[in-house]
Amino acid sequence: MNYSDFKIGFDKRDISTLHKYWDEIFNSQKWSEGKFLEEFENKWSLWNGASSVATSSWAGAAMACMEFFDLKGKNVVCPSNTFMATPLSIINSGGNVIFADSNKDDLCLSYDSLLKICKNNKISAVWVVHIGGHISFEIEKIANFCKNNNIVLIEDCAHAHGASWNDKKPGTWGDAGIYSFYATKTVSTGEGGMLVSTNKDLIDFAKQYRNYGKFDHVINGLNFRMSEFTAAIGVVQIDRMKEIIEWKNMVANEHLNKKYSNRVMFPDGMISGYYKYIIFEEIEKSTGKVYADLCHKILNKDDVLPNAEWIAKNHWCVPLYYNPENK
Repeated sequence: MNYSDFKIGFDKRDISTLHKYWDEIFNSQKWSEGKFLEEFENKWSLWNGASSVATSSWAGAAMACMEFFDLKGKNVVCPSNTFMATPLSIINSGGNVIFADSNKDDLCLSYDSLLKICKNNKISAVWVVHIGGHISFEIEKIANFCKNNNIVLIEDCAHAHGASWNDKKPGTWGDAGIYSFYATKTVSTGEGGMLVSTNKDLIDFAKQYRNYGKFDHVINGLNFRMSEFTAAIGVVQIDRMKEIIEWKNMVANEHLNKKYSNRVMFPDGMISGYYKYIIFEEIEKSTGKVYADLCHKILNKDDVLPNAEWIAKNHWCVPLYYNPENK
C-alpha cells in the first residue's frame, strides 16, 4: 500500500451526485442561503447531536462564539500546541491569550496546566483543541471544571470529524464546538466551518452574525456565509463520512498498528477520525508533524511549557488519506 501521495477525502463515486446538486443550484437561481445550506446543517446536527450553523470558514464560527460570549478584554486559555487560528480568534476578538501546556499522551490541553493557570488568573473561557482526529483524553474533567467555575468552554474540532467517545461527539462537552472543512481535512468542502452547540441563543446569534446581523442589525455581524455550491459538497461529504472513518480505522488497525507500537493509544470507547496517525519518536525535521511550531513561540511569548516543547520535537505522522481505490 502506497501512503506517500496526499489525497483529499472525496470519493470519485460522488462526482455525479455533486454535479446533479450543482445543476439544481444553477437552475434554482439561488446560490446562497438556500436548500443545501439547510440540508448540510441538518445532516451535521443529526450526526453531531447538537444544533449546527455552517459558515464560510472555521474563523467565522469561532469569531461568532467569541462575540456571543463577550470575551473582549477577558482572559482566555489556549493550548500552545495548536494552529495559530485558535489564539488568533482570541486576539482578533480583543481577548487576552493565556497559553497552557499539553499532555504527552494525547497532545491536547493539560488539565493540570489549566488548574495552575486558573489559580493565578481570572479566566473567562477555555479552548480545548482535539488534536489529530481523536478527542482530548481529559475532556470530561476539563468540562466539569469549567461548568463548576462558570468558565465558557469552546472545543476546537478542526481535526475531529467522525470522532466519538462512547458515541458522544466532539463539540458536545462544552458550550460550543467549531469544525473546519479546509482542503486537507478528513471531511472537506475546500473552505468552510461549522459551529455546533446546544445553546439555542448562540445558534440564533451565529446565524445572524454570519450575515451582517440581518435583518434587524442588532448584532454587528460580518459576511461568513457559506455558498450553496460549498454546502452541496458538504452534503455529499457527510453522507460519505461514516465510510471514510471506517476506511481510515481499517487501515490503521490492519496495517499501521502492527508497525508502530509507539503511537497515540486511545482510551476504551474512543474512535478517532484519524486526521493524523501520530507516532512518538524524536525527529528534528519533518513536514509530517501535526504542529512543528508552538503558538507561544510564534507570538514571542516566554511561557515555560515543557510538555508542548517535548511534543514538538518527539512526534511525526504517517500519511493516512482516504482512498478507497487503494486496497
